[in-house]
Amino acid sequence: MNKQAIEKEPLLWLVAVGFFMQTLDATILNTALPSMAASLGESPLQMQSVVVAYALATAMLIPATGWVADRFGTRRIYTVAMALFVLGSVLCAMAPSLQFLVMARVVQGVGGAMMLPVGRLAVLRAYPREAFIRAMTFIAIPGQIGPLLGPTLGGWLVEYASWHWIFWINVPVGVLGVCAAWRWMPQNDQQPRRSFDGVGFALLALGMVGVSLALDGLSGVGMGRALVAVLLVFGMASLAAYWMHALRSPTPLFAPALFGIRSLRVGLLGNLFARLGSGAAPFLVPLMLQVGLGLSPFHAGTMMLATVLGSMLVKRIAVNTVMRFGYKRVLQVNSMLLGAMIACLGLVSPSQPQWLILVQLFAFGCVNSMQFSAMNSVTLKDLNGESASSGNSLLSMVQMLAMSMGVAVAGAVLAGFADMWQAKEGYKLMALQATFVTVGVMTLAATLVFSQLEHDERVRPAPDTHD
Repeated sequence: MNKQAIEKEPLLWLVAVGFFMQTLDATILNTALPSMAASLGESPLQMQSVVVAYALATAMLIPATGWVADRFGTRRIYTVAMALFVLGSVLCAMAPSLQFLVMARVVQGVGGAMMLPVGRLAVLRAYPREAFIRAMTFIAIPGQIGPLLGPTLGGWLVEYASWHWIFWINVPVGVLGVCAAWRWMPQNDQQPRRSFDGVGFALLALGMVGVSLALDGLSGVGMGRALVAVLLVFGMASLAAYWMHALRSPTPLFAPALFGIRSLRVGLLGNLFARLGSGAAPFLVPLMLQVGLGLSPFHAGTMMLATVLGSMLVKRIAVNTVMRFGYKRVLQVNSMLLGAMIACLGLVSPSQPQWLILVQLFAFGCVNSMQFSAMNSVTLKDLNGESASSGNSLLSMVQMLAMSMGVAVAGAVLAGFADMWQAKEGYKLMALQATFVTVGVMTLAATLVFSQLEHDERVRPAPDTHD
């Protein structure tokens, strides 16, 4: 390893640690939701706002991260991002109520939105093109370890300490990260000033917030139907206004010409619909295991390892599978399998042997991983030059927005079934089972979207995202 590579190696470790913190936080939280609900005096079936708040804040900020990093430099922004993530973690750990916790998750999401994109940008500028893929592979390894540790560690902390520690553990790592960022992140790398589409950003953010809050409000968390309707109308109007604004703006956030690329257009829509199910599952599965089956947090977290192992196994064969059968066939068949696997989780019951539940979770992890790999690759494969950066940001935004919407929709469906059967014994398990089936059926809509791909589309290596 030459001297220059050695000097840059701390940068890779720094970005990798930030990625690890994000992926760990995303997976450690779901196992703790039932315990958090009990501590805060809330129903465990109505905790989706904690997940939605983070995903929505991240989706909102992603379109601005590139411009902010160019304007103020990667060192400043990455340091601020990590500091905000730590501050949000502290506020989450100190939260006395669900409302306070949701606001703290927004702060955490603002930091999380900037960490990975800005870190990836710093690596892109520090390494030549031929070394960039190897550098990003190094960074991706901790991102795979986070989901592997998250469920089990979260369950262990909740069972033997308290749910507050799933946030406190971010603090020492984050503080060291802030110091390291100020030391190792490149400085004075600001780019020539370019205009920022502030109007478009505001319209897009308002649209995403309005629609997501309306979907979350359908679960009955403190919103009347009139307010839900108003939020939905204004959200849709803001998104429509953004599209009309982008058509006449000289420097839109996302150029309308991007949508002329068929694979990108189909891939984005497919991501949105497929993730309604795959984004809801990590929220629903811990509830099923703990609230529905009565397992302890540690036991539930350990069982969720089956999903992670299935996901890691399929990552190794995903590219070869698409090369053999083509995008269209793989995504159509896999979307149907994904919907079926989610619906099958609705068959889980206390009388079912645990080894069979593990098989179901493992199979879901396999199918879900194949879906992510194929969707992300087909979305980005035809992009180049300036469109690659913009398209990658757009995909990242859609991923987080879809996860937010998936959890919000699942929460609304779950609340509806719970209200319907509240007088019956075991209504929580019944509501969870019916929600899995409903979400699984909704996921099948992605099959119709992916049917619009060309028959002859085959894999060309494209930069994978952080799924």
